[in-house]
Amino acid sequence: MTPERVSFIASDAPEAIDAREALVSRYGNAEFDSADVIVALGGDGLMLQAIHRFLNSDIPIYGMNRGSIGFLMNEYSEDSLLDRLSKAEIAKVYPLRMSVCDLNGTTHTALAFNEVSMLRQSYQAAKLRLSIDGRIRLEELICDGVLVSTPAGSTAYNLSAHGPILPINAPLLALTPISAFRPRRWRGALLPRNAKIRIKVLEPDKRPVSTVADHTQFNDIVDVHIEADETLSIDMMFDEGHSLEERVITEQFQY
Repeated sequence: MTPERVSFIASDAPEAIDAREALVSRYGNAEFDSADVIVALGGDGLMLQAIHRFLNSDIPIYGMNRGSIGFLMNEYSEDSLLDRLSKAEIAKVYPLRMSVCDLNGTTHTALAFNEVSMLRQSYQAAKLRLSIDGRIRLEELICDGVLVSTPAGSTAYNLSAHGPILPINAPLLALTPISAFRPRRWRGALLPRNAKIRIKVLEPDKRPVSTVADHTQFNDIVDVHIEADETLSIDMMFDEGHSLEERVITEQFQY
């Protein structure tokens, strides 16, 4: 079915703003609550913001790259947009739910479609204890940090930290250390998507740690719980023949 009502959003980059003006003048601009599809103009950062904003709205999101990286975006073109949307392939993505406790005893929650990452806040390495489904798996990890990635996020920070690329439909999460010092040879783990992950900060006063879920950050953390939330989802649209699944496979053959 060809979408008839399209709503456009853009990042604050000049090229994204110009693109929005051009597309709105050509295709009109529906209100969000009546739109058949959201077209996001910018980079991957804007796409993540849009995913969080329209989560569980039943409105799919189609991105066009007017940013720097654009792995989650389609190629920009003003022509034949409605035809591209009608033929687009859908990728349904699910978030991680993070619950953290800080030094003050305050609990915070956030969602992440790419990854939850923990990073040292000072010159000293972090000391972390990793538990999976209530069982301690790594008594002490000394590192700059650690992250838990979804398949959709596995080609982002996770890949830069030398974590594995996950096929988009794989029922897996990647647990990846960031600059591990001890044990030096530990390269992380692949976990089932229903795993319940707990990361406890050891010596939090001496070695402070922050945690980030996509773009939401909390500082001075002592305990983090992470698990997939399959009650929430968003549909992302990709041009025919350039699905997110295909992009993830292609990325594994880049050199």
